[in-house]
Amino acid sequence: MVLIMHLPDGIIPFEQSVVYWIITVLILVIFYYYYSKQENKEKNIVSIAIYAVFVTVLSSVSIPSPLGVPIHFFIIPLTVILIGPINAGFVSLISLIFQSMILNMGGIVCFGANFIVMGFVIAVITHITYKIFANINDNYAIFLSTVMGIMSATLTQVLILLLSGTMTLNSLLITLVPFYMFISIIEAFANVIIINALMKVKPELREIQKC
Repeated sequence: MVLIMHLPDGIIPFEQSVVYWIITVLILVIFYYYYSKQENKEKNIVSIAIYAVFVTVLSSVSIPSPLGVPIHFFIIPLTVILIGPINAGFVSLISLIFQSMILNMGGIVCFGANFIVMGFVIAVITHITYKIFANINDNYAIFLSTVMGIMSATLTQVLILLLSGTMTLNSLLITLVPFYMFISIIEAFANVIIINALMKVKPELREIQKC
């Protein structure tokens, strides 16, 4: 049963992993292009470094759940809303490197697939959803974008696992999808509370959210 978002080595055929690595490199080139267009790049580097430590530590913490399986929060949707999808993508990249090399969370061969799921899909979908609903209601936008970001990443992983032949669609739909729906709802409520609290004391934290 796969109930982890960090895919370990051996779960995806090598040739498929190579394809995901190539896609990841292309994504990072695009990310860097848009990052190079940002103002205050030096300030953004500091923000990326700080958030990378924050995400690495918090997303590595195991929390008991009523489902009987420990859960790990993503934190990337929160980072996207605070500092934007490009900066959050680099935060995810750094975090995933440390998690795979030091914390044994995710493999090196599978790194490309893990980045596509947690560094690209979750960042882009969270950002797009937030932008669509932010003018209607900010709290609703935070909640919905968190859920949509996590569930889009989950469905992307479902597709990757199906292509690998590791699991069947039925087994994934009754394990992975409900599990991460549960996590997404909890994390969405937490993000609403955290962001509202942060904005009261340090509203400037979102000054580079457009990046």
